[in-house]
Amino acid sequence: MADPEPYFRAHVFMCNNERPAGHPRGCCKDKGADQLRNYMKARAKELGLYDVRINQAGCLERCEVGPAMVIYPEGVWYRPHSIEDVEEILTTHVVNGGRVERLMLTPEDGPPLKKPK
Repeated sequence: MADPEPYFRAHVFMCNNERPAGHPRGCCKDKGADQLRNYMKARAKELGLYDVRINQAGCLERCEVGPAMVIYPEGVWYRPHSIEDVEEILTTHVVNGGRVERLMLTPEDGPPLKKPK
């Protein structure tokens, strides 16, 4: 049986995890993730992007370089720092299918993946 068609054309997850004050890894919430996600969600609605879902997520394990965002189905990771960054990601990636290279995270950004022993 083939996979069904996706329910959403794009699915954006923005980490909104909150760690205790002074935690050595920091957290995306303290770096403005709530404001950025709320803006992106409202802006997507304004643009009529009803086939795009903007979600908050728990920890995405990239706390040190956050706020962290990942867009599926492509699996492209970003670190937006401002409303202008979010607007550029929304317009360039979500609407037009391009990439905002200056904001993209690579596998080397953040802690290494923990491999099972």
